[in-house]
Order: sequence, then structure tokens, then C-alpha cells
Amino acid sequence: MGKDASSVAVGRPREQETRPPTASRRGVLRGASALAATLLPTSAHPQASWPSRPITIVVPFPPGGTLDTLARTLAEKLRASLGQPVVVENRTGAAGNVGASQVARAQPDGYTLLCAPQMSFNADLLYPDLNYDPRGFEPVSVLATYPNVIVGRQDLPFSTIPELLAAAGARPDGITYGSQGNGQIAHLTFKMLEAMTGIRMVHVPYRGSAPLLTALLSGEVDISADNLLLMNAQVAAGRLKLVAVTGSGRLSSFPAVPAVAEFVPGFVSDTWTAIGAPPRTPAEIRERLAVAIDQAVHTADFREKLLDVRAEPFGRTPEAMGTMVRESRERWAPVINSTGIRVE
Repeated sequence: MGKDASSVAVGRPREQETRPPTASRRGVLRGASALAATLLPTSAHPQASWPSRPITIVVPFPPGGTLDTLARTLAEKLRASLGQPVVVENRTGAAGNVGASQVARAQPDGYTLLCAPQMSFNADLLYPDLNYDPRGFEPVSVLATYPNVIVGRQDLPFSTIPELLAAAGARPDGITYGSQGNGQIAHLTFKMLEAMTGIRMVHVPYRGSAPLLTALLSGEVDISADNLLLMNAQVAAGRLKLVAVTGSGRLSSFPAVPAVAEFVPGFVSDTWTAIGAPPRTPAEIRERLAVAIDQAVHTADFREKLLDVRAEPFGRTPEAMGTMVRESRERWAPVINSTGIRVE
């Protein structure tokens, strides 16, 4: 009875299930197959058609600065090479964390990118209460590297790193250094120098590079560190003293000025600007972007723009940027953790 009841319930003999589909059913099946073929590349491999609409580069700092200038120059180059509009959006606040947070939450489809300095990709080292994890950013490419320098007021009684170390060793807490703010590049640079040499100096934080420069020129503080672009005019005019370079080697523009590493082996305090993508952005998209960026930063006009702001073009691959992020973390984490630097 169970077998007969089953046949009656479906309304046809069981053996009909093995018959070839009718013409109408074949048409339905062909239509379903065509629909699946249309949907599959988009849903399974969205990067295959990338880019098909405008791309947004988020700059987490105000318009007009070096970072913003580089992002806008890059956007022009990418429009030409990728064939889609590329828009720069300034999302400021919380020392760059507002814009970075926006990108961290964006769809990982290659249409929202972050243009930010080195420490934005390791911001959790300094900011304990972030609402996103900067370690989740996918690396794309480093646009440029910047030389940082140590400068001092013109009447400083020392002119070299050995003289600075000797003066600080003879008078602990007798030398003041100004910074752009707690956790900014000058603060980190001198905390690293203290940690590696055992000297002790006094930190005086300001609200950005402009008031810091004013303090140096007026003699309110003894020394500081910043990128060469901001200090170059004052050094050239003889109003500030160029003490040392904090990168891995000397600068072609100041070949007589030694690097700190020549006296303190292993000391490096550099700055770079890079493009990152939201977590889980496909590797294929990031690699296409990296190729386009590498080509862009090495064009003659982009290179000239970089040299105008005393930066060196970099480019390269997502893997190269990933290495630089890791090296940055390995360099700064011990300094930040051992000194307890935190930005609330």
C-alpha cells in the first residue's frame, strides 16, 4: 500500500522520472543555466570586472598637506590607468583614526582605499581604545618615503649626535625636545634614542608641526625631529641647525650631515605614506592596484612632485608594504610599550 500510495500522491508512475526531459523542460533548464552563468562571475569572482565604478581614496587628514597632495596626484594617475574616476575624500579627526575607521569598515571590494602615514597601520600601539583593528588593513603599496631629521635652535651648544649624547649624559633632563604631540614622530624618535643610549631628556609636546617650529625658532625648546620638508627652509636660511638624519643613511641634499645610525647602530626613525585596503580585499585587486601605483609614482611628473616635498618614490608590491608594516611594528612596539606612551 505504501508504494501505491506514493505513486498516487505524485500523480504519475515512478518510472517517468527516468524519461528524457520534454522540450519545454529543456528550455527551462537552458534558461536556468544561462542565468547561473551570468551570475556566477559577479558573485564568485567580483574582482574579474574590477574596476567598474568610481574608487574613493580616503585621506584621514585635512586638505592641503603633503599626504593630501600625494593622494590627489595619485588619483589623477589612477584615473588614466584604471579607466575609472578616482575621488579623494578627506575624513579628519582623532589623529587620523576617524578616516581609518571608515575604511576599516568598508566593503572589501577595492572601491574604498586608505592613504595614510606609517603609524596609521600600527595605530593600536598608541591608541588603546580604537573601535577598529588597524592590523586588519590589507597592504597595497607604499607611495613614498620621507627623510626625517633632528634639528636644533641655532645657538645650540652642540652640533653633532656625539656632542648631543655627551651633553645629555652630563646633564640628565637638561636638554628639552619638542614634539608635534604625544606619540608623534619627534616624541617616538627621542624616546628611541633615550632607550638605545641611556640618556634622559625632557619632552615638551605641542599641537602640531607649526607651533613646534615656532618654539624651536624662539629657543623655547632645544631640539626636535620632523620631516625635512618642514625644516628645510629654516635650515637653509641658517635659523635652525641640522644635527643629524634619522633614516638609514645620509641625504643627497645634505651629504655632510651624518645619520644617527653612524653613532647609534640600528637606529632608524623614518616616515612613509602608503595605500591600504579594507580587511579581506582580494589579493588580485590589490596586486592590480600595486602595479598601477608603482607605475604612477615613477612617472617623471609624479617623481618631480615627490622631490618637491623632499620625498622619495617607492611603489612596489603588497608584500613589500606588508614587510614594512611588520618592521615598523617591530621597531616601535618595544619603545612604546617600555615607555608607556599612550594617546587617549
